[in-house]
Amino acid sequence: MRGRLAGLRARLLAAMLATAGVTLLVAALALLPSLQSQLKRQSESSLRAATVSSRAVIQQRVAPATPAQVEADPLNRTLVPRPDLFVLQDAALDLRNRVDGRVVVLDLTPTPLWDSENGSALPRQAIYRALVAGDTITTEDGDTAVVVTPLTKGEKEVGLLVTQKRLTDVAAAVRQVRRAFLTAALAGLAVAVLLASGLAATLVRRLRRLRQAAMRITAEGPTASVPLDTGGDEVGDLARAFASMQEALQRQEQARRAFVATASHELRTPLTSLGWSLELLDEDLRDGAPDLEDARAQVEGAHAQLLRLQRLAAELLDLSRLDATVELRREPVELGELARAVAAEFEQEAADQDVRLDVARPRGPCWAGGDPGAMARIVRILLDNALRFSPAGSAITVEPAYAGEQAVIAVQDEGPGVPEDERERIFERFQRGRRTGGEGGFGLGLAIGRELARRQDGSLTLEPRAGDASGARFVLRLPIDLPTGGHPGEAAETGTAAGVVD
Repeated sequence: MRGRLAGLRARLLAAMLATAGVTLLVAALALLPSLQSQLKRQSESSLRAATVSSRAVIQQRVAPATPAQVEADPLNRTLVPRPDLFVLQDAALDLRNRVDGRVVVLDLTPTPLWDSENGSALPRQAIYRALVAGDTITTEDGDTAVVVTPLTKGEKEVGLLVTQKRLTDVAAAVRQVRRAFLTAALAGLAVAVLLASGLAATLVRRLRRLRQAAMRITAEGPTASVPLDTGGDEVGDLARAFASMQEALQRQEQARRAFVATASHELRTPLTSLGWSLELLDEDLRDGAPDLEDARAQVEGAHAQLLRLQRLAAELLDLSRLDATVELRREPVELGELARAVAAEFEQEAADQDVRLDVARPRGPCWAGGDPGAMARIVRILLDNALRFSPAGSAITVEPAYAGEQAVIAVQDEGPGVPEDERERIFERFQRGRRTGGEGGFGLGLAIGRELARRQDGSLTLEPRAGDASGARFVLRLPIDLPTGGHPGEAAETGTAAGVVD
């Protein structure tokens, strides 16, 4: 496991470095070529603007020879008049200083009238293109930007103005940016390495603590101490979920131990009693003159213990079915009839305990949707629980009714009630309240009842009694489901039984 965590750290580090490297590479590919092209375009645009702006001054100094000048010098047909040559030179020098490049003034021959770099080759192709187009031409000749613009007098061309500028400064600027970008990229990668190393080490350390905690729980059980992780990220959530799982395991372990202790006691007592009864009956039968009254008492005691064993077995069977998620039926059930049928099963037991068992009659049929057997099982659990804690001379009331959008069966007794701090605990498996009065059982009945209610989209709750009334009031709530041919208004028309709270 340690090797796998180390591999995770290496993979996290490699992933972060790869992400940073790819990001920097993409940024370089997107930035540097476009930067060079943009700088070239800006240099060419600046060169063109400077050339065009100086054209007006220079073309005033370049004009065809006048007729008088032609008579005096027949060969001087296109040259600049000598008095204006120095003025032309000043304007051309000013342009050269502005563009920091070569400036050439040509006549239409084309022959240089003035060249800032005598002897250098002229950009013939650009010059001819400008002569043909009669407009300003901007082009590149290798690493040199070239601008050629016509010089005019009125509507007549009298010459050409050529400017050239090497783009070495652009290349130098790009190289400088590239070096700066490389330096920044290396620094960024170094920071990424440090951050990724720290993050990966922290993450792996926290995961290793969780692994050690899991191994400790495996070795020592759910009660093993586990360090807390208060981080607000996903690993912290995982640690808190792990702690919640440990708490659940502790509760399950406590429930298992309680179940084993309770089961050993609850099963041993009736089995021992049955054994004694059978031994006594066997002795009486061996003597040949059995005491019939004593034999009847022994049989009644054995029968009571057998019923107790059957009840315990039924609870365990119900629990196993719930854990196996056995499918429940869904059909309309009339709660009033169901309550009366189940109450009839407890009439003799209630009479033996001097407890009155009353089933309230609603003003009309009270229909709920669910499994009839599961509903009857819940009502049996509630009545059995009420009989256990009802004193002699008290009453148990069963009230089927409608309550808002649900159908309910309320079972209330006049026993000692349930303390506030046990109102939810008694619905947990293998948990019993303090006021059991020595009654036996696994503590599964209410847990089974609540789970059966939940499986039928209902609920089973313990609700407070009105006023200062003693006892407990359990309410089973189920969805309303009218039989075929019924209508929604039927539920409202039947009303609500007295005492049931919406």
